[in-house]
Amino acid sequence: MRVLIIILFFISGPITAQAPIDLALDTYNDRSVPYISVEDLYKNKDGYLIIDTRKKKEFLVSHIPNAVWGGEKLDASAFAKAYPDKSKPIVVYCSIGVRSENFGESLQKLGYINVYNLYGSIFQWKDKGYTLINYQKKPTDSVHVYSKEWAKYLQTGIKVYK
Repeated sequence: MRVLIIILFFISGPITAQAPIDLALDTYNDRSVPYISVEDLYKNKDGYLIIDTRKKKEFLVSHIPNAVWGGEKLDASAFAKAYPDKSKPIVVYCSIGVRSENFGESLQKLGYINVYNLYGSIFQWKDKGYTLINYQKKPTDSVHVYSKEWAKYLQTGIKVYK
């Protein structure tokens, strides 16, 4: 019996626990907007329109360089006027990727065909060591964590609550 258990262990591989951010995304998202990893975005960040879908106060604390603030709710007519090319690759992000999925769904309903949700969003971006900038376009370690509940998903940086 022990030999069978050991063989099954090596065949199936070690059991690994899911990271908390993975569990949260599995709980709150339905993957209606395909994910892009922070590594893939970083490698080709100039190839995407990057949209921050958080509250303005969160965006002002820090955001991904070259990101534009979109707000939590899509203003369809203003967006379509500013970005008429519906085939342009777009990446949406928020704190971990929940609010941005909703924003991305709205873009898809408007006919945008290359919309991606940044997996782990700004928290994952920061935790992977990539630069964030503040409202003065200066590098910062500060990240608005949205709430104390969401703060547990950010492992690095200075957590800002206001």
